Amino acid sequence: MLHNLTGWHALIVLAILLLVFGSTKLPSLAKGVGQSLRILKDEARDTSTAPTERVASADPTADDGAPVPIRHAS
Repeated sequence: MLHNLTGWHALIVLAILLLVFGSTKLPSLAKGVGQSLRILKDEARDTSTAPTERVASADPTADDGAPVPIRHAS
C-alpha cells in the first residue's frame, strides 16, 4: 500500500502538516505522536509476554494461584 512513496511524498505531507497545524503546534504534535507510539509498543510487548510468564507446574500440589485457606495452630 505504501510501497510507492518516495522522499518527495514525505516532503509534500510535511508541507501540508505545516500549513494545517502551523509551526508552533507541530513540535507538540510530533511529541504526542511519539509518546502514543511508545505507549502502544509497550502495551503490545506486555500483552505478548503475559501468557508466557505463568508456566503450568507438573506438581498438582504446587501453588496454582488459588487462595490458600488459613489454618490456625491449636
